[in-house]
Amino acid sequence: MNALPRTMLMPVLCLALLAPAPAVTAAAAADRVEKGNLVIEGVPEIPVQVMDRLVQYQNTRSATFSGWLPDGGGILIRTRFGDTLQVHQVARAGGDRRQLTFFQEPVAGASISPNPETHGFIYQRDVGGSEFYQLYFMDMKTGESTLLTDGKSLNGALAWANDGKRFTFYTTRRNGRDWDIHLGDIRNAGTSSALLEKEGSWVPIEWSPDDTKLLVVKLVSANENYPYIMDVSTRALTQINPGKEKISYAAQTWARDGKGIYLASDEGTEFKHLRYYDLATGKMTVLSADIPWDVEGITTSRDGRYLAFTVNEDGVTKIHLRTLPDMKEITLTDFPVGLVSSLDFSYDNRKLGLVMSTPRTPGDVFALDLSTRKLERWTQSEVGGLDSDAFAVPELIRYETFDKTSGKPRSIPAFYYKPDGPGPHPVVINIHGGPEGQARPSFSSVVQYYVKELGVAVLLPNVRGSTGYGKTYLTLDNGFKREDSVKDIGALLDWIGTRSELDKDRVAVTGGSYGGYMVLASMTHYNDRLRAGVDTVGISNFITFLETTQDYRQDLRRVEYGDERDPEMRGHLERISPKTNASKITKPMMIIQGLNDPRVPVTESEQMVDTIRDNGGSVWYLMAKDEGHGFRKKTNRDYAEAATSLFLEYFLIQAPVAQGD
Repeated sequence: MNALPRTMLMPVLCLALLAPAPAVTAAAAADRVEKGNLVIEGVPEIPVQVMDRLVQYQNTRSATFSGWLPDGGGILIRTRFGDTLQVHQVARAGGDRRQLTFFQEPVAGASISPNPETHGFIYQRDVGGSEFYQLYFMDMKTGESTLLTDGKSLNGALAWANDGKRFTFYTTRRNGRDWDIHLGDIRNAGTSSALLEKEGSWVPIEWSPDDTKLLVVKLVSANENYPYIMDVSTRALTQINPGKEKISYAAQTWARDGKGIYLASDEGTEFKHLRYYDLATGKMTVLSADIPWDVEGITTSRDGRYLAFTVNEDGVTKIHLRTLPDMKEITLTDFPVGLVSSLDFSYDNRKLGLVMSTPRTPGDVFALDLSTRKLERWTQSEVGGLDSDAFAVPELIRYETFDKTSGKPRSIPAFYYKPDGPGPHPVVINIHGGPEGQARPSFSSVVQYYVKELGVAVLLPNVRGSTGYGKTYLTLDNGFKREDSVKDIGALLDWIGTRSELDKDRVAVTGGSYGGYMVLASMTHYNDRLRAGVDTVGISNFITFLETTQDYRQDLRRVEYGDERDPEMRGHLERISPKTNASKITKPMMIIQGLNDPRVPVTESEQMVDTIRDNGGSVWYLMAKDEGHGFRKKTNRDYAEAATSLFLEYFLIQAPVAQGD
C-alpha cells in the first residue's frame, strides 16, 4: 500500500509540491483495510496536516426548517450537533436549539401536527442509508416515539389533515413496487388503511381546508405527472385539468376557501408558471406569465390574505409575496442573492418562515415580518470559525456547445468559482446528479476548501437535461440522446482551454449519482484531456443498474434512461455504458460508494473498480457499510472528503508523474 510517512509535518499545500504521487498501478487485494464501517482500498494514509486543515470546513453547520409549532412555541428545525441531523426546537428568533431526537441515524424529515393538542410531530428515519424510511410520531410532552409504519417498506410524503389527528402517506407495503396512499390516525398509532391502491407512484400532497378531499399526484417522469382530487369518504378520483398534453406539475396547494388550487405547471409553455385552478368551472388561470422561469414553491397564509412563491431564476431564487385575492405584488428588498426554500406562514399570520442559503453562508432559518417586511434571523449556523466574507462567490458563465438552437450555438450555463491570483489554476468540474438536478449557488464547504486552500478553480455546469431551463432542455439527454450531455463536458474542456487563468492540462471531473456516471463517461471520452476522476455512487452499466435498482424506482428511471427490455435500447445502453468502455480509462480514479444504496447498488461501483483494475488502471476505492446513496454521517463524510482532497493533490495539483515512476 502506498502511504505517506506518519512523520510528515509540512503544511498541506506543500504536500502537492514535495510528496511524490503513488505509482499509478492496479491495487492489490492486500490493499483492503477496514476501519469501523469503512472499507478502504488503495487509499494512502491521510496525513494529519490534511485532516487538520479540513477540520474547520467540515465543522460548518446548517439548519433546515420543519415548520411552526401551532401553540406559539417557536419552530422545529433539523441540524447536526453530533454525527447526524436531528430535530431541534427553537423557541424564538436567535434562541437556543433544544435537541428533541437523539439517534445514530439521521432524521430525514419532520412534519408538525397542526393541532396544538396533539403536542407532536411525525418524523422519517431509515437504517444505514437504505432509504426504507419509517414514520414515527414523537410526543413532545413525554419525549416518546411510536412507530407508525410496518418497519420494512418505503414510506413518505406525509400530509396531516387539518384536524391534526389523521394523516396520509405513500407506502410500498403492498408489493414493494407501487406507491399506495394510506390513511393513519394518531389516536390509533401503528395501524393504517389504504385510501388508494393502484399501479404506479402516487403521492399525497395536501388535505382540503374542510378535510373532505385530498390532493394527490401520480408521478411518471420529470416531464409528466397527473394531479387528482380524491374524495376521502368515497375514494373517488377526479383528475385536475385533464387533456392530451403531457404536463409537468410542480408545487400545489389548496386555496384557503377550498374553491380552487394554486399550482405550477408547464402547460403550453417552456417554464412552470404559477396558476389557479377553479374547481367549479375547471378554468386554469395563469398568474405569472410575466416571469420566464420555473415557479418552485407555493404557500398561502392561514387567513388567506397572502400568497408566497419562489422562482428559480437562472439558478438563483427570487421570492414573491402577493396579497389575495387581488394578486398585488409586495416589494421585498431584504433578500441577498442565493437560494430560498421551505416557505411556511406562522399560525398567527404575522410571519413567513423560510430557509436561506448563499455561497458564503450555510442554510439558516429566517422569518419575514409581514408588517415591516424585514427579515429576522432564527438560527445562526457556524462556519467553523472561518471568515465567511473571504469565501468565493461564483460567476454565472455560459459556454457554447456542439449543437445549435434557433440557428445559434447552444449555450450551457455553469457556476464558476475562481481562486485568488492570476493562475493558471487547476480545475475541478463538478457535475450534479439527477440527471434532472441543477447546480445552484448554495453554500458548499467542500467547494470553498478547494478554492481557498487548494487553489483549485471549480466549475459546476448545468449540462442538457438539467432542471430550470425549460422543458425542452430537460429532455435533451433522454434515451438515445444520453451521450449528448457528455459532449457538453467536452465543450466545457474547450472553454477551459481559452482561459489564461485556467490550466487546461490539469482538469479533474467529480460527481455523484448521475453525476458519477457523467464522471465515468467523461473519463472514457476525454481520458487524454483529464488528469483524474472522482465518482460517487455512479452508474457504471445502465443494464445492470436498471435491473437491480429498487423495484419502486425502475419504471421512473426507464422513462429517463430508456427501457432495457427493448432490444434496440438495450444494445444502445450497453454500448454507451462506462463499464463497456472502461479500457479507455488510463488516468487515476477514485470511487466512493455506500453498501446499502437502494438507487445505484454497490455492485455498480464494484464492477467498475474491478474492470479498471483488470485493465491495469489505478483506483482508490472507499465503501461505507452503514451508508446508502451518499454519505450522511459526519465521520464517514469527513474521511471521504479528506481522501478526496489527498487524491486531488496527488493527481491534479502535482506535475504529471509517468506510469511506474
